[in-house]
Amino acid sequence: MFSSCLMEDYIYVNGIIGEEEVKRINISVLVDTGSYNLCIHESIQEQLQFTIVEKRKAETADGRIVECDIVDNVQVRFKNRATICRAMVLPGSCEPLLGAIPLEDMPARLPYLKML
Repeated sequence: MFSSCLMEDYIYVNGIIGEEEVKRINISVLVDTGSYNLCIHESIQEQLQFTIVEKRKAETADGRIVECDIVDNVQVRFKNRATICRAMVLPGSCEPLLGAIPLEDMPARLPYLKML
């Protein structure tokens, strides 16, 4: 069972691909608890070439309905926390979003404003 093992570690430890073949990038994301999923844009998908597992329709912040690819086995790391999740590939170069589901899976204490 590999529940405590990161997917990229599992991939190269088990000989599926070598460690040097694991693709990584560092990006900034907007934490958006109003979004459910991790959302990346097309150029991130082009660089990392995640496996597309399905297509879904989604409503953008401006109310448009767009069809998006859903990709699998995306590893997100923040400091000493990590999760593996699916991501929605949004069209264009929109800002990547970290939604509620992956955020819940890697409980990080995020700064918040105290209301008086």
